[in-house]
Amino acid sequence: MEHLILIQEIVAIVLMFGGVFFMLVGSIGINRLPDFYCRAHAAGKVDTLGIMMFLGGMVVHEGFTMTSAKLLLIIAFVAVTSPVASHALARRAILSGLKIWQRKEPLK
Repeated sequence: MEHLILIQEIVAIVLMFGGVFFMLVGSIGINRLPDFYCRAHAAGKVDTLGIMMFLGGMVVHEGFTMTSAKLLLIIAFVAVTSPVASHALARRAILSGLKIWQRKEPLK
């Protein structure tokens, strides 16, 4: 039984660290990328993948309880709303005439 608890904790830690990694990389991308569309893509990844992995780790850590059921509902909500929100923002930017970034010099 102790082995199962150890495996559960390892899976939870890996998922949480994976979520933190994606949130960190996405946050760096939001600051470093050149235009709105690239930044919106990075923000969408932070919301969707990072938060879902972190919450998934919390579900595994919690076990089968009412709290984990609530966390699963939050994951489902994020999975549906975050990509839709990112798409809606990018579509509005295109329709309002925001230009896409173009590289000025060719790649070497």
